[in-house]
Amino acid sequence: MPRPSVPAASSAKSDGVAPDTESSHFSPTLLYTAARLYYEDEATQAEIAEKLGTSRATVSRLLAEAKRQGVVRIEVVPPADVRPTELADRVARALNLNTVYLSPPLPAPGPGRSVVDIMGRVLAPATARALAEAGLLPGDVLLVSSGRTVYELAQHELTSLPGVVVAPTVGGNDQPYEWYQTNEITRLVANRVGGRANYLFAPALPGPALYDSLVEDPSIQRVLHQWPHARCALMGVGAPPLTRSDIPQFVPTGSTSLRSAVGDVCSRFYDRNGAPVDFDGAERLIALELETLRHIPVTIAVAIGKDKLESITAGARGGYFNRLVTDPATAEALLMATDDAAQQEVS
Repeated sequence: MPRPSVPAASSAKSDGVAPDTESSHFSPTLLYTAARLYYEDEATQAEIAEKLGTSRATVSRLLAEAKRQGVVRIEVVPPADVRPTELADRVARALNLNTVYLSPPLPAPGPGRSVVDIMGRVLAPATARALAEAGLLPGDVLLVSSGRTVYELAQHELTSLPGVVVAPTVGGNDQPYEWYQTNEITRLVANRVGGRANYLFAPALPGPALYDSLVEDPSIQRVLHQWPHARCALMGVGAPPLTRSDIPQFVPTGSTSLRSAVGDVCSRFYDRNGAPVDFDGAERLIALELETLRHIPVTIAVAIGKDKLESITAGARGGYFNRLVTDPATAEALLMATDDAAQQEVS
């Protein structure tokens, strides 16, 4: 793959290492020097920081700003076989999403293994690309949901996001399964990206008396206040709740209102039109609101399987995510489902 090109510096004058607090005030010479060392001399960010007499976090900001200002120009050359890109683009248009990231096809599970056991390894590289393109800088907030998909992803390598704050979207420290214990997922993801974990020490659905005290707790409020200011959210997409054998304990599966739910993100349910679906006690749910999710700039959903088709389609229709990571088989099935729905509307 061609290396990023670094144009020649326009001036030999050095403006010093210490920039203003805003990254836009870095001098062109400093941006060029950091970019040349990183991309052409293959120095690490730590080595550059030592050479320039600054911090690694500042070097990360320098490289991001160099790309933004065009000091570094990266060319992505597609392979000869562009079918995966074409399929991803078609799904993105059909679901009105910004980007769809396709993993390689899922291999057949071996003896004693299920699709769940291998999906994290297969989906992790595509998820890493989605996170890398989110434009996260040190101090930005990355929210992560609970669920088996995100838990399995967190077992594998993701992109490096040093200094990013990782926080959960829902309580869950009382859940028996590790994939619904959001603090554990937060810790794993933070370790994978080199970020800083912030924890939410609360059950997802506390009783009325406990809820009132929890939402006043400063440690809980710190995370709740991060939600509307987040830059990115990474989430799984749940299948229709009443068809699932694996679901968080707090979900009242006997609730009649959930009959209309086709899926959920961040433990918030919605119907086939993408409209929110509540249940008894949902006003005490300590989880990111769907309306708040709509206003987060980069929202990445990760989902595979035919049981998720309606969940994915309705979630996209509701505007709860603007990027999707999936596999080719699910992408093809999504196109067929949207084409069938369009034909039914015409007839």
